[in-house]
Amino acid sequence: MKRSEINAAIADARLAFESHHWHLPPNPRWDVTGFGLGNFEKYGLVLVNLAERPEYCEKVMFARHRQLTPLHTHRRKQEDIICRAGTFAIRLVGLDEKDNPGDGPVRVLVNGKERRVESNFIVYLLAGERITLFPGVYHEFWPVSEYAIIGEVSTANDDLHDNVFVNEDVGRFEEIDEDEPPTERLLSD
Repeated sequence: MKRSEINAAIADARLAFESHHWHLPPNPRWDVTGFGLGNFEKYGLVLVNLAERPEYCEKVMFARHRQLTPLHTHRRKQEDIICRAGTFAIRLVGLDEKDNPGDGPVRVLVNGKERRVESNFIVYLLAGERITLFPGVYHEFWPVSEYAIIGEVSTANDDLHDNVFVNEDVGRFEEIDEDEPPTERLLSD
């Protein structure tokens, strides 16, 4: 991924955050990923880690229309995903009898109410709505509006060991082509 692409993505995210009065802390911890797939317009996400503690984590994320966060799960992390601005879709995939992505039912909380849905069910979240994902629930998400600001509050975050992507080509962090100076320091720098 090119540093110029990262800088532009951060500038877009900053503009969206400011327009919705979402104030970042001093020295935010930025993370921009194309998931190693070489097409940030299609697969990409801008994240800002707001709090990282041994017990919990909080993030704010930004994605453009139809920019996909690929299908994945977490071994240990439980997370609330909150739509802060815009509208986004989240596809839920259940497990088969060997705990692989399959056609089993999915249990989630939507706005605090338990729901059991079929595999491949898509939940649409409007600003202010949330979904609670338990460990082992496979999910992928994308904005259906021009962009979405997405919050995450979760148990401890471990991007190196807890993320399980269905596509083995997906990488959480990727090499950067330094075609211009960085405007912000990334978690991976």
